Amino acid sequence: MFGLFDPRKVRMPTREEAIPGRSEPMPVAPTHAVLGSSMTGPWPGAEIIHVGMGCFWGAERVFWTLDGVVSTAVGYGAGFTQNPTYKEVCSGQTGHNELVQVVFDPAVISVDRILVAFWEGHNPTQGMRQGNDVGTQYRSGVYCSTPDQVAQAEASRAAFQSRLTEAGHGPITTEIQSGIEFFYAEDYHQQYLAKNPNGYCGLGGTGVSCQNGLEKPESR
Repeated sequence: MFGLFDPRKVRMPTREEAIPGRSEPMPVAPTHAVLGSSMTGPWPGAEIIHVGMGCFWGAERVFWTLDGVVSTAVGYGAGFTQNPTYKEVCSGQTGHNELVQVVFDPAVISVDRILVAFWEGHNPTQGMRQGNDVGTQYRSGVYCSTPDQVAQAEASRAAFQSRLTEAGHGPITTEIQSGIEFFYAEDYHQQYLAKNPNGYCGLGGTGVSCQNGLEKPESR
């Protein structure tokens, strides 16, 4: 019996070790339960970025409240298994992270402002965990859609690391990647805290501001 810190759940599997998955995508409701927008697009003129910051229930709520965010969804990415189930992801044998898909209007909210919400909404120094949630699916990550997003995420990470170091925190473990495939999670996970207001959130931060002169993102 491994208990809370099961070593099998904090080691990334190889592609060969990963569960194969399936060809059928997960069905989700067509309309966002909070925003009333499309869950699957298209979203003309919008950009997309994906973030991992621990349990995706609480993380999704961080972003659907921001002015300029068109739609959000939770799902899995940065792993190997095709169209995985939640149970498979929690096994540690898919390589996936729990992600929030953030669809936003760049004329209203910038990538930098989304990153402020990301850094301040969790603790990015914990490796394969977020608080008491332990496993590869809880790692911190930013998954970009464009080269500009990658450059902005890397610059933002460096700036926030400076602030964390000043405050006595350790190194950031956040991974920054581009070109990942995103798989929608089961429909009951979508906008979970809107459907279950007293449900588990699981997010915590470091108490360190990363604004670097940016205005804090506006909330609805």
